[in-house]
Amino acid sequence: MKHPVDDREWDVVIEPHRRWWRIDLRELWHYRDLLALLTRRDLVTVYKQSLLGSSWQVLQPLLTAIMFAVIFGLMARLSTPGIPPLLFYMAAVVPWTFFANVVNRTSGAFITNAALMTKVFYPRLISPLSTTLSTAVNFVVQLGAFFLLAIGHRLFAGYAWGLDANALMLPILVLVLTVMAMGLGIIVAALTTKFRDLTFLVTFGIHLLMFMSPVIFPLSLVPQGSRMRTVIELNPMTAVIEGFRASLLGTAMDWSTLLYPVGFAAVTLVVGIMLFQRIERSFADLI
Repeated sequence: MKHPVDDREWDVVIEPHRRWWRIDLRELWHYRDLLALLTRRDLVTVYKQSLLGSSWQVLQPLLTAIMFAVIFGLMARLSTPGIPPLLFYMAAVVPWTFFANVVNRTSGAFITNAALMTKVFYPRLISPLSTTLSTAVNFVVQLGAFFLLAIGHRLFAGYAWGLDANALMLPILVLVLTVMAMGLGIIVAALTTKFRDLTFLVTFGIHLLMFMSPVIFPLSLVPQGSRMRTVIELNPMTAVIEGFRASLLGTAMDWSTLLYPVGFAAVTLVVGIMLFQRIERSFADLI
């Protein structure tokens, strides 16, 4: 005799899959409420019970930009002449902070959500997606702070700031930056389920990578054809940082160099999802 329960339609059917590539967009859309909830949780808990609260979203990149402006801009004279040092460094610190935070936070997304992942079914990509979205909200706030600083320099410091045609590339730069950071974060997140100390190595490596990126100096200071320039240009963040300065401050930019980070971001995301789906089968045992 067949049990009545066997005849009902199930909302979710969990079954093993062997395909090397599987992204169910309908499934991700079905869990959009969970994505919004986890994103909100990340936004609230980061600065919970802190004295200045969400003000740290702006203060962190602002204080970093001020320090760079004083040490590298005013003292070492590394910033581009004719551009206020604070704006020069803020235009690079904001995207770099977004990149570093997405990679660092996404790399620990599966470990952070281990209790939830081992008890409730949901698409595991929701975890890195929520981390990326919450960090993107902070990025938008920080970018708004840059525009306020730029307007302040125009009104009170006599700096003729204004956006030109390069500003049209800003959405593309944000997309490339987001995909690249999330792809790297997913790769590290998948690997840290087996190798926990990889998180510390990535945090340290991201910090060192900043000094190999044109954050504290313009790429124009590095001689053409030099080995150091070649090494710096191999860093996919180089063209992205230079692109942000060109979009926000009107500096010179060869936009063809953006093809390299676009390809790097696409490959990184594909490899990250492939690696994630391969390790996903044993997440519960490893975590």
